[in-house]
Amino acid sequence: MTVLDGILAGVREDLAERESAVGLTELKARVADAPPALDPLPAFRSADVSIIAEVKRRSPSKGDLAVIADPAALAADYSAGGAAAISVLTERRRFGGSLDDLAAVRAEVAVPVLRKDFIVTPYQLWEARAWGADLALLMVVSLPGGLLEDLHGLALELGLTPLVEVHTEDELARAAELGAEVIGVNARDLTTLDVDRAVFQKLSPHIPDGVVRVAESGVTGPEDVAEYHGWGADVVLVGEALVRSGDPRSSVREFIRQARR
Repeated sequence: MTVLDGILAGVREDLAERESAVGLTELKARVADAPPALDPLPAFRSADVSIIAEVKRRSPSKGDLAVIADPAALAADYSAGGAAAISVLTERRRFGGSLDDLAAVRAEVAVPVLRKDFIVTPYQLWEARAWGADLALLMVVSLPGGLLEDLHGLALELGLTPLVEVHTEDELARAAELGAEVIGVNARDLTTLDVDRAVFQKLSPHIPDGVVRVAESGVTGPEDVAEYHGWGADVVLVGEALVRSGDPRSSVREFIRQARR
């Protein structure tokens, strides 16, 4: 069993509990009453590099990263520093996140919010909209067969912007065939947790023209953001380096400033 297999097993167990507590009919009613999702694409397509700043308490590779008592306050600092969007980890077992974190961040900031989780069922996309997400992560590696296409289509129907994540050439080909407008290249291999930032450098030239290129993982400082931008990244998703920075607002500003140079 790979690391990813173990994570997905836990995700499905927790999902079954939530489904038994809140039915799909109730979720759909919440979505019907929710404001329309925000569109991140204008910011993502700006000339400057955009930052997706992540609310992230811990990870399977590093363990505890930061004590985040108030995710909304952290998100507000990110936004004030110039983040184009906020990513909120909602997976509980390995990342210490929750849908409550997502709702709190959505209520606090005016920029788009990404639900970062291991989404494998339509129910989770309805959850994402019901709790205020504007974007949802779809990882090609965990969505075999026609499931990727089905979830991508549902996300669009719900007004969500799918961030379609890839790590290999074959996964990128699936994302491109899908017509994804936002493709993220994760430098971390989720089956082993190994990180190789050169994966983005390798795959970026093969992402179709007009598609937003997102670099994920492997950022330790502003110089990494600048390098990703030099390799073609329109957007860089940053988690650990920001939650451990001590000054997230200034750190976001510095990441953007370095990439402009």
